[in-house]
Amino acid sequence: MRTPPLPLAEAQGRLLALAPQLTIEHRAVSECLGHYLAESVTSRRTQPAAPLSAMDGYALRSDSLPGPWQVIGESAAGHPYAGTIERNQSARISTGAIIPQGANMVLLQEDTTREGDTLRLTGTPPSPTDRHIRPAGMDFVGDSILLEAGTKIGPAQIALAIAGGHSHLPVRRPLRLTVIDSGDELVLPGQALNAHQLPASNGPMICAMAAALPLAITHTGPIADNLTDLAAALEAAHDADLIVTSGGASVGDHDLVRPALEAVGASIDFWRVGIKPGKPILVAKRGSQIILGLPGNPASAYVTAYLFMLPLLRASLGAAQPLPRTIPARLAEPLAKGGSRMEFLRAQWDGTTVTLDPLQDSGALSPLSRANALVVREAGADAKPAGMDVPVYLLENGGIA
Repeated sequence: MRTPPLPLAEAQGRLLALAPQLTIEHRAVSECLGHYLAESVTSRRTQPAAPLSAMDGYALRSDSLPGPWQVIGESAAGHPYAGTIERNQSARISTGAIIPQGANMVLLQEDTTREGDTLRLTGTPPSPTDRHIRPAGMDFVGDSILLEAGTKIGPAQIALAIAGGHSHLPVRRPLRLTVIDSGDELVLPGQALNAHQLPASNGPMICAMAAALPLAITHTGPIADNLTDLAAALEAAHDADLIVTSGGASVGDHDLVRPALEAVGASIDFWRVGIKPGKPILVAKRGSQIILGLPGNPASAYVTAYLFMLPLLRASLGAAQPLPRTIPARLAEPLAKGGSRMEFLRAQWDGTTVTLDPLQDSGALSPLSRANALVVREAGADAKPAGMDVPVYLLENGGIA
């Protein structure tokens, strides 16, 4: 398995090709937040179903300008006027109300005066192209695609689906994720520590990164650097769709993820990717189950979870675009020449410029807590002066899904 590290794009492509095919279920729209549509959704109605007023005022016929007009009724939202508007007639109308038969424009109420049932124009009438009417079908028409398959369902998508006549939506069932911490040096958060020990922080961090997605998450560990114990933890998670381990994926004497995977019948798909931090990432398969072995250093675990775990989760749940995208950002300071691997540098982005954190060690957590961006430096890239654009991944909400 001591093969050359894979390029990032190839490794991501190989991993996404293994994404589990989760079954489709139809959930109440109100329960679909954070899911991805498994199938495209078509509108079952037209919106608006009839022309509506965009303003408060008076509905009338444009050929009766400049008035005056007789006010013969009212059209309110939910209570349309049943009659027909003839020349020199008008109906009081509110925003969102149906335009009465015969009317083709709305005078704003601030452009009029009314004495009893007589309405007069005092302001400027609307132009022929701006008559303050929302035409039928302005938003969408029946039998048109409202939302494409793979769309992430947020508050606006929930509202659109309901407006389109849907009470349930097709989504993938929640994915079963098990996260396993391993390492003799790890102890549970809050426990007393000796100098050689560390609080087990990677597992909670990885769980938190995934928590916004529709998952059933199990967190196990920390597990000692013991082949029997680690194999037992993997075996106990046999019902998970995805197992993510943290630590033990490298080549040291105490890195036991690979032999433990072999002990439970998993086969290694690939190991090592040409990135920094995060080179010793491992991907294995056991039946339909995927095992993703992340490095133990916290920055390495974070970056690989961002670049591999989250895209795999999104792909499994049906996302049309599972991979994160970069944006260009201007360097606030010079960027040194790249090394032998593609690098992901923790940084702060202010909306225009990006500033590298001075501490880039993969064992440091404080740069992660300060970072809202990862600057991408390609392997062997030339040095770049301040003011030049570089590709950046934005870690919105700390990089969670």
